[in-house]
Amino acid sequence: MPLFLTTRNNLLNDNQGCRHLSVQGLLPEVVTKQSLSDIKRMPVLCDNRTSRLGDFFDVDGNTDDDQIECIGDFSRVHFLGAGMQSGTIVVQGNIGRHAGEQMRGGNLLIKGSAADWLACGMQGGDIHVFGDAADNAVGSLPGDRHGMTGGRVIIHGSVGSLSGSRMRRGFLAIGGNAGEATGFELLAGTIVIAGKPGPHTGLGMRRGSIVLSSTITRRGRKIPCIPPTFTEGAIWRPPFMGLLEKQLLNFSFPAAQNTAWTGLWQQWHGDTLAGCRGEIMTLVKT
Repeated sequence: MPLFLTTRNNLLNDNQGCRHLSVQGLLPEVVTKQSLSDIKRMPVLCDNRTSRLGDFFDVDGNTDDDQIECIGDFSRVHFLGAGMQSGTIVVQGNIGRHAGEQMRGGNLLIKGSAADWLACGMQGGDIHVFGDAADNAVGSLPGDRHGMTGGRVIIHGSVGSLSGSRMRRGFLAIGGNAGEATGFELLAGTIVIAGKPGPHTGLGMRRGSIVLSSTITRRGRKIPCIPPTFTEGAIWRPPFMGLLEKQLLNFSFPAAQNTAWTGLWQQWHGDTLAGCRGEIMTLVKT
């Protein structure tokens, strides 16, 4: 049985409670070494004031299972899973900003939607979001040269702007639509967009791959979401598409079953202003 955290009313009440609650340090590898009473006394930041975890959550369950289950509305709870190295965190609803930031290992399962800065600077582990993610998902923090450097993030819904910016390694799959500048200044890694891509996709990318699995290309025609600094390449059947399909099916990614992975793909090279070693792949209408 996991450790259960259930939100209290004072976390959601604007008149009594907390508008922003930071829970950095609440990690499976930390709580396994503590008793329930110690966990309730863990320090958290409520509107930048030090409080105790037990002031906002009912804490119950077993601390030996290396798993935390969050029940209730966690949309005001930020930095959950930040720096996690092992174990599992399950969020039954929505989650606030910076979830999984600089995560190194383990699993973060979000059954609702995630706010801004999901998985920024992520180094390893798996994150699975069944809802949407806001701006800067799997992006780089302000001032950082690199964003995600490892791990896998699967988002069933849509994402906001600048998702996957400055990724250096890792894997990001987006089941819905994407906002502006997905894969901005991409350094390496793979991004899959199953819905409608936003404008400036791949702008400034140096290396890496962006796969637009539902975007159909007609021969000789430009695609509005691809910057004009990309050049048209070959039309072929990349062998790695089959491996990509298997990986997405293992994650129960719904869009994986609706894509002709073994079909013809148009390759776009770019960004020509940043070395032209990246690629965007779009399906070809035959």
